[in-house]
Formats: sequence, C-alpha cells, structure tokens
Amino acid sequence: MPRAPRNAVGGQIYHCLNRANARVNIFERNQDYKLFEAILEEGVEQFSMRLLAYCILSNHWHLVLYPKKDGDLSAFMSWITNTHTKRWHAEHRTTGTGHIYQGRYKSFLCEKDNYFLTLARYVERNAKKANLVKKSEDWRWSSVWRRENGTEKQKKILSAWPVSKPQNYIQWLNSPQTKEEEDAIEHSIKKNIPFGKEGWTNDIIKKF
Repeated sequence: MPRAPRNAVGGQIYHCLNRANARVNIFERNQDYKLFEAILEEGVEQFSMRLLAYCILSNHWHLVLYPKKDGDLSAFMSWITNTHTKRWHAEHRTTGTGHIYQGRYKSFLCEKDNYFLTLARYVERNAKKANLVKKSEDWRWSSVWRRENGTEKQKKILSAWPVSKPQNYIQWLNSPQTKEEEDAIEHSIKKNIPFGKEGWTNDIIKKF
C-alpha cells in the first residue's frame, strides 16, 4: 500500500505521533502535560484543526486529526512540534541543548468507518494498555478524560467524530482490543503505511 503524501490531503483522517529523543521522558510533571495540551488548544484554534482523539504518555503522544484543507496537517504538525520544543526548553531552562524529539512526526492516513473507530479506541486506551490507569477515562492527559470529565471549555478542543460512537462506548473502550486490531495499527506505524482496506488510498494519492 502506498504511503500517505507528506503534503496531506484535506478531508481525510490521520494518525499522527512522535516520540522523545532516545525515548527519554519529556512528560514527567503535570506542568509538562499541561504545556503540551495548551499548545494543542492554541494550534487547534490557529489552524482550524479538527482534533478527534489524543493521548499523551511520558515519552510520546498520539493525535487523530481531521484537517479541512490540503496542507493543513503539515502546517499544524510542524507548528505543534516546533512550538513544543521551544517552550519545553524554555520551561526546563535547557534552550540550545538540542532536539527533544527523535525526528519528524509520523502521520498515517486512516480510512473512515470501522477503521477510524479501531484507531480512536487504540489511542484513547493507550494509558490503560500501559497499566497506568484502571480505566481509560481516568488518564488525565487524553481526549477521553476531557470528553468525559472536562469542563465545557476543555471539551471545545475536540471535534465531532465523522462516524457514530458504538453504544456503551466507555465499556467498549475499556475492553481489550483483539491482537489482530492492535497488530494492524502497529503494522501501519512500523511500515509507515495507511490504515484501511487495501487500495482505498489510490484516488487520494493520485491527487498529488
């Protein structure tokens, strides 16, 4: 399956992630997480980006984004990673000491429908899978916490999903995903390929 174009097409869903350089912890204190979430809020407003799901862990993060126009994803993600790097160094008084990320962010097209639901579930249960919380919605630094427990202002950062949530979503979220589902997403990440049915990206790729 072909890779997603870097100058990403608008109107498509993307799974984006980045990891800390040498996988060191760049999110250790509550302030570290709050700093990144504040940047997300600012970026969503500045670039009119639709943020569908996210989870921040100690040395990496996942975002599920739904850009409106061609090129919006690249502009948003570049701004997020560069701004976070600068502000993290300023906060930790380490300006000039190098990169905090291992490289450029990764982004993968995701097919709408059940593939999106599988991806959103994978992202929102990341902390539970890592045994950091008993319930996914208890992880403070995630979209599911914000959706379930946040204030109206905090919820504003999140956009409506392009497909309906399953009934009893929280119960479904906290149930283990199948090995096949997890393997398929991790294969997309490892191989840097879209997540969906074979061949569904052909028309999207042709646009570029």
